[in-house]
This record gives sequence, C-alpha cells and structure tokens, in this order.
Amino acid sequence: MFRPLECFIAARYVHSRRRRGFISFISLASLLGIAIGVAALIVILSVMNGFEAELRGRLLSMTAHASLGNARGGLEDWESLAARIAERPDVRGVSPFVHLEAMIGSSARLRPVLIRGILPGAEAQVSDLGRFLQVGRLDDLESGARRMIVGRVLAISLGLDVGSRVNVLVPEVTDTGLAPRLRSFVVSGIFEAGIQDHDANLALIHLDDASRLSGFDGRPEGLAIRLQDPMAVAGLAAAADSLLGEGLSYSDWTIENRNYFRAIRIEKTMMTLILLMIVAVAAFNIVASLVMLVTDKERDIAILRTYGLEPRRVARIFMIQGTAIGAIGTVAGLALGLLLAFNVETIVPWLEATFNFQIMPADVYYVTEIPSEIQWWDVIVVAVLALAVAALATIYPARRAAAIAPAEALRYE
Repeated sequence: MFRPLECFIAARYVHSRRRRGFISFISLASLLGIAIGVAALIVILSVMNGFEAELRGRLLSMTAHASLGNARGGLEDWESLAARIAERPDVRGVSPFVHLEAMIGSSARLRPVLIRGILPGAEAQVSDLGRFLQVGRLDDLESGARRMIVGRVLAISLGLDVGSRVNVLVPEVTDTGLAPRLRSFVVSGIFEAGIQDHDANLALIHLDDASRLSGFDGRPEGLAIRLQDPMAVAGLAAAADSLLGEGLSYSDWTIENRNYFRAIRIEKTMMTLILLMIVAVAAFNIVASLVMLVTDKERDIAILRTYGLEPRRVARIFMIQGTAIGAIGTVAGLALGLLLAFNVETIVPWLEATFNFQIMPADVYYVTEIPSEIQWWDVIVVAVLALAVAALATIYPARRAAAIAPAEALRYE
C-alpha cells in the first residue's frame, strides 16, 4: 500500500526501539498522559452535566417553567388570560399563584420565608409538588382554613410538626407608613424537594389566604405556566409581548435561576482548564521526546537532506510522529472516558463497597448518587483540544529538525 515518505519514516521511528529505550519511554508516558487527561475531562464534564440536569429537574419539579404577573395589583380577569395561554400548543398547564415575602414564627423562633399561594387542584398542572410531600396532601389547603405546608429544613429550624401553629407576619403599606399584618396558620404538611432554597425558605398556603394577606382581595398575583418542553421558554418569551397587558411582567426559570447555572458553567470551565494541564504536561513530554529523537537522528536527517528531501518534508516527519502519539492517546482517552462515564452508576457503588466508604452520604447531601450525562459536544471539544495541544507540541522539534545543516551533521562521519 502506498504511503507518503514522511509517514513511512515517522512510522519507522515510532516502532524502532534500538538505542532509544529512554526516548520510547517518554513517548509512552506522553501517550498515557494524554489518554488520562482526556478520560478525566470526559468523566468530570459528564458528572457535572449530570448534576446540572439533576438540579434543573429538581428546580422545575417545584416551580413552573414561566410566569406572567402583576406584582402591584394582581390579575383582574385571570381566567380569560389563562384560557388564552392554554390554547398555545406548547403549553401543558396554567395555574394562578401569589408570592409573598413574610416572617413566620413559632414560640421564640422567627424565620424569613417566601409564601406561595396556590390552587391545589390546578397546581398539579404546573409543578410536581405533590410527590415531594412527606406528610399531608395539597388538598388539605382549603380556602379560609389557614393551613400551611412547609419545607423540611424550615420545619426543623422552627421545631414544627403537623398540627403546629405558626404566626405569619406580613408588612402592610398604609398612609402612615408600614404596619404589621399578623395571621395564624396551622401546619398541615411537610415537603422535601432536595433544594436548599425551597426546603428552608418556602411555605405553601391556599391562593385565597395568600391573596388576602397580600392585599389583592382574592385576585392572584400571576399565572404559572408549564410547557411541553422546558427548554422552549425562548419561544414563549418571544410571544410574551402579545400576551402581556398593561402592568404585566414576564419571567421564566432561566431568568430566575440563572445564578445556579452560571455557577455550574464557571465550575465546568475551571475544571476543564485545570484538567487540560494534564494534557499540557503530556505535550511537554512530546516536545522532550521529539527533541531527543531529532538529536539522535541528526545523521539520518542529514543523509535524507543530501538525497534531496526538502526541509519542510523533514519537519513533517516529526510533526506526523508527535501528532500520531497525540491521536493514539486521544482515542485511548476517549474510549476510557466514555466507558467510565457510561458506567458511573455501577462503578461508584462498587468503589464504595470495596473500600467501605460513601462518596455522597445522605446525611450531608441531598443527591446521594453521582449522576452522569454525556454531551457529545463536550466529547468533540475535548478531543479537538487534545489533538490541537499535541500538534502544537511538535512545532519546535520539527523546526529544529528542518534547520539541521547536512554538512555540519556529517562533518566527522
């Protein structure tokens, strides 16, 4: 089979072991370094993608995908607006809500909370609150009954249980300034969503009770909207202008939780840069091995030059050799990384059972299993970066080989 001369010579240098044991060892170390770096990058990025998906799933299970509302006066004719929104094919459900910042207390303990007023029958259309209830039911929230469902962490911090009575303090704006509005509620349920902000700072009451507390006189503050696809909020945002009336505002989960996902993106970027250092170290090994190979092969290079081989083709020999090391290491790293990333759920329990420890204990973390989600775009980026670093590492040794003068190399031969 025909092969270019540069590829033939580069292959001979890769397979040759005579008088070059140390150089071959460095080349092997470079290959292993690139493989380990690529595998580590794929596994770490897949795990972080898994945590991002887990966080997104938990956030969206407790809240709607988007909302339209009027925080000042509430919605007068919310039923007709809800009917218009529900007609859209990308909308799964619509439910009214009221958000209220308040202080709740029990005995001498007092905590700031976000109170969400809901219609129990309609809430199931926009969230999965019901499946997070440890005690009680959403239907226990009845208009005028003054019942409340609280998060597990909030219940522990205030010493609450089902049947406990809590006082809700809401500031009211009057002509003379701020005045406190105090109401008493009975805890009828406890939920645990696995999100600190929800479990420690959220309480649920009936929509009518929340509306009266906030001064809306029975009107909801806004409408919560659940889409068929949560990633399609951009389409709803583009159409929001036609749905918004005077005084209405639009928001969605990407706006409200941008800090969570921005932090994850920053962590992914930093982890990528840190783990690329492994590939960079392997690239330095490629430089060292090729420089020593060039020194060892000066006589061969000089002979090739005297036979008419151009300097650029001499350089190409060592670029091909270094790139081949990088390519083999990248392919090996991709195979190992994908194997580990696809089997994280199996490997982690085996490690925990073998070494008798728990990576994410349930009493510390809400997520007790390490999730993994492979995104092929990440795999492509990692492979391209590794190959690019390996290719850049060949430039200096290749230029040094091309600069060898045949007369100088063969003077004493």
